[in-house]
Amino acid sequence: MRTNFLAVAGLTAALALTALAQAPAGIPRTANGKPDFTGFYEWPKSDGEQCHCSATIFDRKYFADLKPGGEPLLEPRTGDPRHDEPRDFCMPAGFPSNMLSAYAMQFFQNKDNLVMTHEFERMTRIIPLDGRKHRDGLEPSFYGDPVGHWEGDTLVIETTGFKRWSLDDYFYTNVKEYRMHSDALKTIERIKFKDAKTLSYNLTIDDPKIFVGPWSQEFTIRARPEWEKTGFVEYFCEENNRCPGGHCGGN
Repeated sequence: MRTNFLAVAGLTAALALTALAQAPAGIPRTANGKPDFTGFYEWPKSDGEQCHCSATIFDRKYFADLKPGGEPLLEPRTGDPRHDEPRDFCMPAGFPSNMLSAYAMQFFQNKDNLVMTHEFERMTRIIPLDGRKHRDGLEPSFYGDPVGHWEGDTLVIETTGFKRWSLDDYFYTNVKEYRMHSDALKTIERIKFKDAKTLSYNLTIDDPKIFVGPWSQEFTIRARPEWEKTGFVEYFCEENNRCPGGHCGGN
């Protein structure tokens, strides 16, 4: 038994050393040796995407097939701004929509948690890194219940407990397609360094009420250390705004 234990321990150590050797050179690490994502970043972008967009949207080519008889992915815009753009009324963008919004992000990390904060709406997610179970009895929410764990140098974040809400900002591209996720949504984020200034961000959408299976899209997140000097600017939303976007219809 002891021989087997030593063999397993030796194999584990060898795999850890191999993973460390394959990691990009010069990436920051915390005191416990894990990659340290602390810093300022752009929002996730598709490969080759430039800054000419108001937000990143999912590419439909990655979508799984729609589930026959399932909940609709698409809703028509109704003309009611509380439905068509609830953020005009200071409603949260929700996840993953807010993660893809075209504003600065700042990450703070220690051995216990990763905190993701966005300039847009000051959206903040606090992600425990110990792989704990999801909390029981929570009401569905806009940003769900995230839990992180490490797979080598890759941080894996699984989030459940969502309420039904918008999937992304595609309704600004096509007014006929307001993409929604259901309350059964589960997301899996995989974050790792591609190099010392770039993160790989793989986001999996698993929504069994809408799609026949999970699907994923790969994004790039670029570090912006020069934004540290300026920091975030205040994002203020006027609650109960009766004139969304400043358009009051003459009333």
